[in-house]
Amino acid sequence: MAKVLMKGNEAVAEAAIRSGCRLYFAYPITPQSELIEYMSRMLPKVNGTFLQAESEVAAINMVYGAAGAGRRVMTSSSSPGISLKMEGISYIAGANLPAVIVNVQRGGPGLGDIQPAQGDYFQATKGGGHGDYHTIVLAPASVQEFADMASDAFDLADAYRIPVMILSDGMLGQMMEPVEFKEAKTDEEIAKLDNQHKDWCIHPKEEGEAPHHNEINSLEIDPRVLEQHVLDLEKKYKLIESKEIKVEEYNINKDNDMVCVAFGTASRIVRSAVDQLNAEGKNIGLIRPITVWPYPYATIANALHDKVKKVMVFELNLGQMVEDVKLAVNGKVPVGFFGKVGGIVFTPEEIKAKIEENL
Repeated sequence: MAKVLMKGNEAVAEAAIRSGCRLYFAYPITPQSELIEYMSRMLPKVNGTFLQAESEVAAINMVYGAAGAGRRVMTSSSSPGISLKMEGISYIAGANLPAVIVNVQRGGPGLGDIQPAQGDYFQATKGGGHGDYHTIVLAPASVQEFADMASDAFDLADAYRIPVMILSDGMLGQMMEPVEFKEAKTDEEIAKLDNQHKDWCIHPKEEGEAPHHNEINSLEIDPRVLEQHVLDLEKKYKLIESKEIKVEEYNINKDNDMVCVAFGTASRIVRSAVDQLNAEGKNIGLIRPITVWPYPYATIANALHDKVKKVMVFELNLGQMVEDVKLAVNGKVPVGFFGKVGGIVFTPEEIKAKIEENL
């Protein structure tokens, strides 16, 4: 298929539809409103269901119900809207259900502003809702990757019965880049997807002498039963950590003077600065986590060869992922941080100067 020029918000919506998503529930909020608008136009054309809920809380509970029926379902929002969805996301995780959530981050805390930021890292990766749970969190750095992650997210959600979050931001949601889409799933393929979870979803079981509906629940009154349930979830999370880490290593070698770490759109700016410095004879490497949960701790640790003097972390926040980097580095070398907040984005020149200052 030829490439088309699209906004990130529209590209991820189109990719989700092509991946078999036929149910979408959300509430408008800037800077992701193009996503909900695209879904409202296009889902009815493929016999899908679009519903603008009365609130973010209502939307995520509609997702909970559709996920319980074993269907590919998605919602999207931006930072304060995601905060409102957190109770429902915890319910979905506790009930072992697959769903996809897109967060097009904006400045915060509170209502903040509508400019790009990365201040929701803790919320996304550390479980912004209650209890011991995780979501898989994917962090795209381009519109193409944003679109590709839609199908990846649905596949991961189905494989592990887990909510998957795509952690984008206002810059990526609003920018336009060429995108090449995967072939859309056929009606037959979508029907197969809809029937893949009949062993646990709320469709009735027809076999045996006592057909019954499966039960979808995250409430366990007996503490021993709840303990075992949480331990079973933990086994799933450990399996995901062993199999699903994705990371990009750029110019990582045994002669690096410094290793930089950045995720999402921030990594593109850091990469520009790294290219400039390497052209001037420095040797700077860059690690870009693509999954920010599970996190690539081992990749960062393995990059710390003898010549690495320092690790620098760059984020559009006051320092959140830097804590995971420090865990990975484990005191072997100093870890520095530089960030911007309020929807202000650092420049390659600022990154270059900060790296030079710390060499």
